[in-house]
Amino acid sequence: MSHETDLVAEIRDLRVEIAGRAIVDGVDLRVVPGRVTALVGASGSGKTTTGLALLGEYPAGARVTGEVRRSGDGPVGYVPQHPAAVLNPARRVSALLDDIARAQVRHLPRAQRRTAARERVLEALTAAQLPHADALLRRYPHQLSGGQQQRVVLAQALLLGARVIVADEPTTGQDALTKSGVVDQLAAVAARGIAVVLLSHDLDVVRALADEVLVLHTGRVVESGPAQRLWHAPRHAWTRRLLTEHGTALPGEGGTDVAQDDVSPAPDRPVPDRPARAQAAEATPDLIRPPVLRVSHLIARHHGGARRGTTTVLRAPHLDLHPGECLAVVGRSGSGKTTLARCLAGLHRDHDGEILLDGTALPRSLRQRSRAQLAAVQYVFQDARAAFDEHRPVLAQVARTAVRLRGTDEKTAGDEALTTLASLGLPDGLVRRRPGELSGGELQRAALARALLARPRVLVCDEITSGLDTVTRRGILDLLTALVRDRDDLALVLITHDLDTAALAHRIAVLDAGEVVEQGPARRVLTEPRHPFTAALAETIARLDTYTRA
Repeated sequence: MSHETDLVAEIRDLRVEIAGRAIVDGVDLRVVPGRVTALVGASGSGKTTTGLALLGEYPAGARVTGEVRRSGDGPVGYVPQHPAAVLNPARRVSALLDDIARAQVRHLPRAQRRTAARERVLEALTAAQLPHADALLRRYPHQLSGGQQQRVVLAQALLLGARVIVADEPTTGQDALTKSGVVDQLAAVAARGIAVVLLSHDLDVVRALADEVLVLHTGRVVESGPAQRLWHAPRHAWTRRLLTEHGTALPGEGGTDVAQDDVSPAPDRPVPDRPARAQAAEATPDLIRPPVLRVSHLIARHHGGARRGTTTVLRAPHLDLHPGECLAVVGRSGSGKTTLARCLAGLHRDHDGEILLDGTALPRSLRQRSRAQLAAVQYVFQDARAAFDEHRPVLAQVARTAVRLRGTDEKTAGDEALTTLASLGLPDGLVRRRPGELSGGELQRAALARALLARPRVLVCDEITSGLDTVTRRGILDLLTALVRDRDDLALVLITHDLDTAALAHRIAVLDAGEVVEQGPARRVLTEPRHPFTAALAETIARLDTYTRA
């Protein structure tokens, strides 16, 4: 254990209450320079609230007791799970970073400041694993993928020279290749003597990075200790469940005393390993039926401004989606996955080619689509928090979909919304609250419920499990699999960076640098990849797995 003088920050007996409900209860945390401390737990366990306490930030109306102390003058950098919320949408990436860099070179002669500031920006972008900096700096935040937005915020924190970086799900929405780079980067940050507080559900990343782990459950620390000890000898039932759902082999029951308090029993079904999951998808549905959605010769662009013209960001010559089928679209962050999803949903209108719904061309713009077309193609965003009005109860916003798109009366819509939300694990009392009182994972399930109330023909899910813990993620994936299986009129487009998640689909399309480089049956793509990028992605996942399987 480190001495008091070694601490760069400390939390003692933190309790945070909202409307009489404790969302953090008695948490202690010691932050040491050059070390990575990970907070692990299910969505809603209190990870983000604890991390934000280091910045002196708390939910509106919260009652806070306990002590938070920081030593020294260095700032605390924060990389949020939903980076779009902290990036000014009206300013280019270059302006967002230049503002920070210019403040750090004011001591230099005026003639040297511009060049010195640009060098600092480029160094930060490189350190944040953002290649092709010149093109990226010209873009606005909405023209970046979720993973790129997250790394821009990381570059801001690095530019600020933070002594502590709170990384809130820093690998959310990122592919295995980029995730590996983030692991290397945060390890390098710690090696420079910066303390890293990692809030994560990604146990592969925690295993690769963490020196110390705190396991949170319903706002309390149920177990803590060195990372290796927790992996090899977990003492609490919740820790064991998280590891089991993740697929980590645990020691025999006789070797560990397991506390059983305050933990729901784990499901009886076994958790298969990755090779087994790759075979889990059932045979592709009968493709004799005409496709519900067809993409032909799609070319999508981003505008770079009047002087810079446009940049082609996606080429998809041909994609078909049949009723009762799940198509997984896989690729690196920035490969064009989200652009494809937005084109399907009418949110990205700058494209050529056709998108046909039941043989009829869909208008490019959401505003030009009929109510029936809006209901037929529903989009669930990666950033669920940004998709809700913070001032209205969640239940009202979910029910509104049935009223607006299906003409359902308000009472029937409310009852239907409650039933759908409950089926996703969101009880009546919780959904009557405003979005700010729900965790990211809870809001993601509410966003899925809202889309389902439209009774869509095509459901587009954009990285919707990337911000969830292993237990919640497995539940959502099981639900999506059941929806496609039980509703033969529904087709699912699953945008993901994770081949393990993609293994649940019938077919996979692989994107790289805006091009569809491979597509085919899921089992064939996963076990016999034909393109070098697909093979590299699988190899990187296998390397990350060694952190957990070792």
